[in-house]
Amino acid sequence: MAAEPPYLRIAATLREDIEIGSLPPGAKAPSTRQLAKMFGVATATAAKALDTLRREGLLRAEPRSGHVVAAQQSAADTRRPTLTRDRLVQTAIAIADSEGVAALSMRGIAARLAVPPMAPYRYLAGKDELIFLMADTVYGEIGYPAKEPAGWRAQLELCARTLWAIHRKHPWLAQLVPLTRPWPLPKLAVHNERALAALSMFGVGAAELCDLNVLFYNHIQGTAIHLERERHAVGSTGLTGDQWMTSQERGFAALTTSGRFPVLAKMIDDLADGYDLDLDQLFELGLQALLDGLAVRFKQ
Repeated sequence: MAAEPPYLRIAATLREDIEIGSLPPGAKAPSTRQLAKMFGVATATAAKALDTLRREGLLRAEPRSGHVVAAQQSAADTRRPTLTRDRLVQTAIAIADSEGVAALSMRGIAARLAVPPMAPYRYLAGKDELIFLMADTVYGEIGYPAKEPAGWRAQLELCARTLWAIHRKHPWLAQLVPLTRPWPLPKLAVHNERALAALSMFGVGAAELCDLNVLFYNHIQGTAIHLERERHAVGSTGLTGDQWMTSQERGFAALTTSGRFPVLAKMIDDLADGYDLDLDQLFELGLQALLDGLAVRFKQ
C-alpha cells in the first residue's frame, strides 16, 4: 500500500486539534509557511492540507487573515438535504476527483456533509462498500449509442475511448482494482460485454477470449493509472512535472555522457527543444498498435 501523502497527514493532525478543541471555532490555523516548517514539506503541500480542511467545512478562508476554524452549525441554523446513500457516494466521488482516493474517510465525508461522524454508517457498511459503489457509479456515467458501429475494430475503439473518458474524468478509478482480482461491478460489466462481443468475432475459445479482454482493458487502466500517480507526486513533492524533470537533469546528464547508452543520448539530444508526455496521445497510439496487432494475428 502506498504511503499516506504528507498533506493528508498534516490535515489529519489539524483535524484532530479541531475535534479536541485545541483549535476552537474562530481560532487562526497555522499558515502554510508555518506548516511547511513544522512538517518539513513544501508550501504547496501545506496549502493543499489547508484546502482539504476548508473543503470539509472545518476551516474557512478569510481575507488577510489566512484560515480560521469554522463554527459548527446547529440543526436550527441550517436546513440540510436529507442524507442518503446516493448523496454519500456522490460526495465521496467529488472528494476523490479533487483530492484522490487516499483522501477518503468516512469521518471526512461526514464533515463535508456537516453530519455526525457515525451518520454515514446508517447507509453504508464501511469504506469498502463506499468505494465499490463509487466505482460502479462512475462506470455508468457514459453510455453507448443505440446503434453499434460496424466491425470489431470500430466497436473496440468506441468501447476503449468510452472507458478512457471515464478514467480521465475520475483518475482515482484506475488505482482500485488489480486485473488479477476483478470486482463484480454491474456497470463495468456493460463495457466488458461490448468488448467481449467484438473480440468474440475472432472465433477464439473462452480462455483466449478472456485473455484478449484483459489485455484490452489493461491498456486503458495501465495508461490511466499514471493520471492519479502524477497528482499524488505533485501533492507529495510539491513539484510539477517540469520542476521534477529539472531536478533530475544532473542524473540524466550522467547517463547520456557515460557513452554506455548511445541511443538514449541521441534521443535526448534530438529532444533539445523539449518533450511533453501526453497521456491522451499515448492512449491513442497504444490503442491503434494493439488493434493493428489483433488484425495481423487474426488476419482481419
